[in-house]
Amino acid sequence: MVCRSLATLFLCVCANGYAAGGLQFKHELPNVEGKSFVAVVVEYPPGGKSPSHRHAPSAFIYAYVLSGAIRSQVDDGPKKVYREGESFHELPGAHHRVSENASQTAPARMLAIFVVNTNEQPLTIPDAN
Repeated sequence: MVCRSLATLFLCVCANGYAAGGLQFKHELPNVEGKSFVAVVVEYPPGGKSPSHRHAPSAFIYAYVLSGAIRSQVDDGPKKVYREGESFHELPGAHHRVSENASQTAPARMLAIFVVNTNEQPLTIPDAN
């Protein structure tokens, strides 16, 4: 499978049911020099997932499930299913080991909000296979 990284996307966009993310907005924080607020919607097809990954080293992420159910595991914490209206967070340097649609029949959507160093790229770094 061939993946291509795009600066404006949260995740590597892949074939075969992988999650894809679209940038909603990026705004520099006027009262926190050098930091930006970035929002991305991640869309998971039924049974879809994203590869295990880390984020930009400075990134604090707040994730909110917009629809469906998303199974997640951050660092060595437990795998947990988050449903519509529920949220979780990732601290800088966290390892997002599992990020997948908990359903094989319904899509899921998640809003990921980053507070990150303004010029830090990429936002997401898939683990090497």
